[in-house]
Amino acid sequence: MKKIFLIIFSLALMAGCKPKIDEYSPNQGSADFSRFISVGNSMVAGYADGALYNSGQVSSIPNILSRQLRYAGADSLVQPMVASEYGVLPGKRQVGYTTSCTGVTSLGVVPDPGELTPLAPVGYACTNLGIPGAKSFHMLAPHYGDFSALPNANPYYCRFSTNPANAVINEFAPLNPSFFMLFLGDNDVLSYALAGGAADSITPLPLFTYAMTTVVESLTANGAKGVVTLIPDVTSIPFFTTVPYNGLVLTQAQADQINYAMSQVYHLPFVYSAGPNPFLVADPTSPHPVFKVRQMQPGELVLLTVPQDSLKCAGMGIISQTTLTPYPIPNQFVLTLDEIAPIQAATVAFNGVLAGLANTKGLAICDMYENMKTLKAGIVWDGIKLNANFITGGAFSTDGVHLNPRGCSVAANYFIDAINAKYGSKVPYANVTAYPGLVFP
Repeated sequence: MKKIFLIIFSLALMAGCKPKIDEYSPNQGSADFSRFISVGNSMVAGYADGALYNSGQVSSIPNILSRQLRYAGADSLVQPMVASEYGVLPGKRQVGYTTSCTGVTSLGVVPDPGELTPLAPVGYACTNLGIPGAKSFHMLAPHYGDFSALPNANPYYCRFSTNPANAVINEFAPLNPSFFMLFLGDNDVLSYALAGGAADSITPLPLFTYAMTTVVESLTANGAKGVVTLIPDVTSIPFFTTVPYNGLVLTQAQADQINYAMSQVYHLPFVYSAGPNPFLVADPTSPHPVFKVRQMQPGELVLLTVPQDSLKCAGMGIISQTTLTPYPIPNQFVLTLDEIAPIQAATVAFNGVLAGLANTKGLAICDMYENMKTLKAGIVWDGIKLNANFITGGAFSTDGVHLNPRGCSVAANYFIDAINAKYGSKVPYANVTAYPGLVFP
């Protein structure tokens, strides 16, 4: 009997000492999520793997965010859905097996061709106003969604524009948003960077300021609150960091042959050694009377679009196997220090404008500039390790620019952090493990 009494007494003590667990009760705080809309570029649209396709849209950052906001009273997000898994325009990519010019077969990025969804109006009003390729000032352009104005219009906006004469900002008022997500501005530097500085241009700061001020004023005209995104440093994404500037790997015998050619045949001052060496790039300021080339410098970037077989087998970046003369990587596949500096300076200046607008209007700020730095260094979320390495990092899609579904879920959680901190809301995180990374064959 005494033994039984002791057991009962022990259980009573355990019950009395059991910690209380406060249930997480989602709420909207001082925000009103009921009429949520998203505005911005390809990251908002759900573009990934070089295309806008169905499952990419399903796992877009704002759609994942919308699912979580619904716990605190938001309506479902309405997206201009693409029926096909291959997009409305060609270019979809996937992970597959490739055989290089050296005869080596390995995993790589290959085309993912299939039947495209016809490029036509979706026939319904959308609350996800994400437009691949959109820059800040494009949001103010009339007929930007007018099929008859192509190629000067945007084909993705043409699919859901409610009036061909509209500018994107004309879409805001009829939706009467109570809360918005704004992720816009990275294309104002990214388009120039993707072209290796050889095409397009960085948006001038006064134009960016005017455009973004007009967009934010339009979004908040009815008193809506929201979250504004500080844009990331685009030069830190896998598209620019995968191929190293010193990716010319030589044996000692190869280095000796090249050194002889450089000094005795071409009369160029470049010296090579066994191991990694800088690629040659074009340099019109070179004092050499014939060969306008130089070696790449630390910090300079080779674009992911550089022809890999030309690097491996044709001599690009060193000496042409055909002409036996120096063969620099063409300018459109390289970002030099002189091109990187204005990209990064503009990004800082643009973020100053965005932060100023957000603070003036009392809006939340999602700092994707710092968040992407953190992701690049490596994070663990829901037990999953992620970083910004191409293919193996687990966060980016096969185009090296846009996030995959798992990466989008992490980004959505960054937005949730910003929203909860600003508005005192309790929006639960998305479950990162519920979203896939890249699909391997």
